Amino acid sequence: MFGVAAYTLWGLFPLYWPLLKPATPLEILAHRFVWSLVFIAAVIAVGRNWAKVRAVFRSRRTTLILAAAAVLIAANWFTYIYGVNNGFVVETSLGYFINPLVSVVLGVAFFRERLRRAQWAAVGLALLAVLVLTVDYGRLPYLALVLAFSFGFYGLLKKLAQVESAVGLAVESGVLVLPAIAILAVLAARGELAFGQVSVGNTALLISAGVATAIPLLFFASAAHRVSLSTLGILQYLAPTLQLIFGLTVFDEPMPPVRLIGFCLVWLALVIFSVDGLWALPDPNQCVGWLRPAARRRPAPCPEQPIPDEVVHAEPVLGQAR
Repeated sequence: MFGVAAYTLWGLFPLYWPLLKPATPLEILAHRFVWSLVFIAAVIAVGRNWAKVRAVFRSRRTTLILAAAAVLIAANWFTYIYGVNNGFVVETSLGYFINPLVSVVLGVAFFRERLRRAQWAAVGLALLAVLVLTVDYGRLPYLALVLAFSFGFYGLLKKLAQVESAVGLAVESGVLVLPAIAILAVLAARGELAFGQVSVGNTALLISAGVATAIPLLFFASAAHRVSLSTLGILQYLAPTLQLIFGLTVFDEPMPPVRLIGFCLVWLALVIFSVDGLWALPDPNQCVGWLRPAARRRPAPCPEQPIPDEVVHAEPVLGQAR
């Protein structure tokens, strides 16, 4: 239920961002970082987890990784808000359909992971889909590609950092809160700031951007501790599916035959990818060594020893940060 709640909320975002107009995507992004930091700071204070935040800043490597992750997630959020508020909801949904396949390619490039034939077939179908959609749009579906690759690299950096979701979000928001405040100050000086100028409802919605950012992430973290990654992998398609439905029905975006063929190729690739991943799962009745390469795993009696901390606290890569 936590997983379904997280991905459903992310899927409802196309209905939420237009409510913040006339605020521009840049102003919405700035408010998102400012109020996310306020909300997540309250969550950390209640949980008395400030020591974990300080521990992150004591590690130069982790701080730099999360700073880079903050820049990537800012690019991802800005692209998504811009796409939704400018009539490209269907294309943004494509980005999150492609994202799992991008993560596979990044695993090959950075962790020397080996793909099975079915996985290579899925990646090939995704590339073919991009070509078909390029023909349909008359341009590269750049919004979808920016969303897929920015979040793919964001997941890569989060995997390297290995910090809890709430702590990671606090550090990322903290890194960009000063630039966000600077953006709001410039917009105010130019008379382009919507915050406090439109209505009480609009101001409240802009403040709620922090809650809308943090709540799904906390739900996702709760789900990640309770269900398998394979289950999360299937659930993650719920969000772009909802986005696609809203794009076609609520926002009345077109779906010409060529574009439909492109999406069908992506969905076929995801079916192959998901079925192959479930087929390759190890036997749950057999115990294997933690973090041991799959090719070397051999069934063994379950040892009476604790699970290493780096496994317990590892940040899941699957998921979406809209």
